[in-house]
Amino acid sequence: MNSPASLEIVSPGAYASVQDIGRRGFRRIGVPWAGVLDPRLMRIANALVGNPGTAPVIECFDGGLQVLARGAAVRVAVAGDAVLEIEHDGERKPLPAWRSVTLADGDILRIRRMGSGRIAALALEGLALPQVLGSASTYARAALGGVDGRALAAGVCVPAQPASGAERILPEPPEVDERPIRVVFGPQADHFSAETFDTFLGSDYRVTAEADRMGVRLEGPVLGHLGPAEIISDATVPGSIQVPGKGQPIVLLADAQTAGGYPKIATVIGSDIPRLAACRPGQTLRFAAVSAAEGERIARETEAETLALLAAIRPFVAEGVDLTALYSANLVGGVVNARSPEYRPLTAGDD
Repeated sequence: MNSPASLEIVSPGAYASVQDIGRRGFRRIGVPWAGVLDPRLMRIANALVGNPGTAPVIECFDGGLQVLARGAAVRVAVAGDAVLEIEHDGERKPLPAWRSVTLADGDILRIRRMGSGRIAALALEGLALPQVLGSASTYARAALGGVDGRALAAGVCVPAQPASGAERILPEPPEVDERPIRVVFGPQADHFSAETFDTFLGSDYRVTAEADRMGVRLEGPVLGHLGPAEIISDATVPGSIQVPGKGQPIVLLADAQTAGGYPKIATVIGSDIPRLAACRPGQTLRFAAVSAAEGERIARETEAETLALLAAIRPFVAEGVDLTALYSANLVGGVVNARSPEYRPLTAGDD
């Protein structure tokens, strides 16, 4: 029996799609991973509503997403530095991110804008969609996964289950990391001179308007090639930094092609891909080189930080209510068993 609860997309904002951990194991046959651009946001949002960590979420860019509860109360949570608003019976109120909230039938949740970054993950309790090649992630270019293989649009309803359990909150969200984007050189490092690497690491690069789930084009000092600007096409991965003939780098992301013919000067480490993907058009960034071993160490450190954030999630307590004190107090004193021999009715003169 299907649940009556669902979440209707009133507006998808700049771009919104259903994503999970991604479609792994098929790059050899030309199928990109897809999946969330920031796995930490996915895991936190899901934990806030009680879903498994890699359950599908709604990933959105730059605010503007509006969703409406349909059929029954549903529980949602937004992870990301987002400015939120909830509308109930025509009354609008601000709502902090990094917590779950129950939307009554007819309530609207809006992501008005992003504070820092441009990516937010909205988790919906009980969200479950059919998997294609082991994932519910939307890869719109091939109409795979998600809802009918497409990005979310106004009027689309995403199935859910009626809200249950307690609302939760992450008291101290992760801080914004403004360090350079860390990279490992190669795999075509021999296509570039030492001077080019100095330019690459010593210059600011600006994110252009061509920045989406497929990749990010950067603008800055030209990166020259030692030889031809093209190679025989070989494998790429999210994080690959291609340098085409014009010398302006392109960083590939989750929806990018699985092979390419431009030399790759470096590869962004996995821990920093979410930070780069969250850069807005016009924002500048710098790169810093690390070894592969250092990249692995950073990955372990990042995972430990994520686990600490997940462990810090606790039940949400409305302002002024201390549930711990409430549950530990003897709220009903002097209770007696009416069937006990010691029981007798109160009489005149009793205190």
